[in-house]
Amino acid sequence: MQIIAKTSPYIRKATSTKRMMVDVLIALIPVIGFAIYKFQFDFILRALVASVLAVGLEALAFGLMKERDETWKDRFKKYTINNIVPPIITALIFVLTLPSKVDYYAVIIGITFAIIIGKMIFGGLGRNIFNPAGIGRVFVAVAMGGLMGSYVDNVSGATALTNTWSPSLLNDFSLVDLFIGNVPGSMGEISALAILIGAVYLVVRRSADFRVIVSGLLSFTLLMLVAGLGLKHEGMDLINFVLYQVLAGGLLFGLVFMATDPVTSPYTRPGRLIFGLIIGSLVAIIRLFGSFPEGMVFALVTANMFVALIDYKKWTTNVYTKKFIIGYSVAIVVIAIIVFLGTGGF
Repeated sequence: MQIIAKTSPYIRKATSTKRMMVDVLIALIPVIGFAIYKFQFDFILRALVASVLAVGLEALAFGLMKERDETWKDRFKKYTINNIVPPIITALIFVLTLPSKVDYYAVIIGITFAIIIGKMIFGGLGRNIFNPAGIGRVFVAVAMGGLMGSYVDNVSGATALTNTWSPSLLNDFSLVDLFIGNVPGSMGEISALAILIGAVYLVVRRSADFRVIVSGLLSFTLLMLVAGLGLKHEGMDLINFVLYQVLAGGLLFGLVFMATDPVTSPYTRPGRLIFGLIIGSLVAIIRLFGSFPEGMVFALVTANMFVALIDYKKWTTNVYTKKFIIGYSVAIVVIAIIVFLGTGGF
């Protein structure tokens, strides 16, 4: 047998879009179950509205994309169960990033933007450059920022990341509460335990690449450790501060269920480490210096814009080269120095 060297990625096992979508749905079960337990019909009704609307909008767009010599009947014969599952997943992930009492019209506007602008305008599944749920959530946050903030603060309760800088945040909620989910916040982001159960399933099934998760989590943790050192004069307990930042907010949910989307993430192993580094670094910077207490979806959508550059054929490779290791390390050091200086270090 002749072995031919080809450009990555290399297929090592049989897989399919359907299998991966089903795996994501299974991995979401612990998160959805906790959301139902915690928020009951507030979550169930919004999830149903978003799911039905997402499937309907995608079916409509699918029909409008028919060829000139193709009839409507012939076109919709191609619309199978494989086409229905992805928009449902998008709808569920989108709703899980929202506060429980947000108005239904915010859900409707957000999922419409996610499906039409974030996905179908690019040609549908496999062609979109932004994570649909992520871009929909960003649109809602920007277009309805005041409304979203009022629901988080006045109805759902202040998010656990309301004041990233305050030493008192370590006394507001225990690390056990954060791990289990006994804290206020968006419906799918508050239980680290439920998210981690889903993460283990996805990684074991190889439906999510662990490199994105590990790189994003480690870079974020390192930068928050550096920030904690810079904030020592604020009376922070360093280890608790770092753990608090890791467990609170949407970081874990975003890394596990959004950043690992194979369509909108790089396809090489080094590229996925870079992708995770961008996300983890941006989340840390937004939390520390931005006007939003949480920046996961903004970091994700920004990182999505660099995927084509990361995958550019002239320099992309599936091998960990010396140049990559040096560049990756230098990037972390430079960002860490910036964070340290910005938080009052030296």
